[in-house]
Amino acid sequence: MRVIAILVACLAALAAFSARADEIEVRDLHLHAAEEGLVLDAAFTFELSPRLYEVVANGVPLYFRVEFELTRRRWYWFDDTAASKRLQLRLSYHALSRQYRLSTGLLQQSFATLDEALNVLKRIRNWLVVDRTITFDEADYEAAVRMRLDAALLPKPFQLSALTSRELQLDSPWKRFIVHSPRQLPAPVESREPRVGDR
Repeated sequence: MRVIAILVACLAALAAFSARADEIEVRDLHLHAAEEGLVLDAAFTFELSPRLYEVVANGVPLYFRVEFELTRRRWYWFDDTAASKRLQLRLSYHALSRQYRLSTGLLQQSFATLDEALNVLKRIRNWLVVDRTITFDEADYEAAVRMRLDAALLPKPFQLSALTSRELQLDSPWKRFIVHSPRQLPAPVESREPRVGDR
């Protein structure tokens, strides 16, 4: 009976892992003031499915999108969106150099292993999400963050597969938190030095 109980527990744990294998968890969010405005630090937890490992190892780039919104709730009308930002991260493998590359805009980093590239991809540091020129009311705002794999940027055959298979889907629900009176957040007097994980 004990063996059966252990087997049932293992199967339940495996089922729970499988159910969450296509989900990104948003954690360790921190919005703080800087000279340029408000910057966000965030950490994400997820695992690539075996299918996604295979896709990127075969030279097909994966595009991840991080989205940020800052809104003011209004009971009498639609919510007021104070700021909205998108960050696109491109993960790819180059067979000639045998390196994984992570790029955003003109910035690019190379890694010897996929795990090293994923460790950097999962941590966002000093992302400017609200410009200093934006003005706020004396009110609390709601910030929301999410990350997702942008299946629309996969090659057409993979896009079709993503419609029917969760193995090619990876996303998080919106993670929401309250920002109290953002216009009262002080900016630092000294210039910001990059932190140890910013590279």
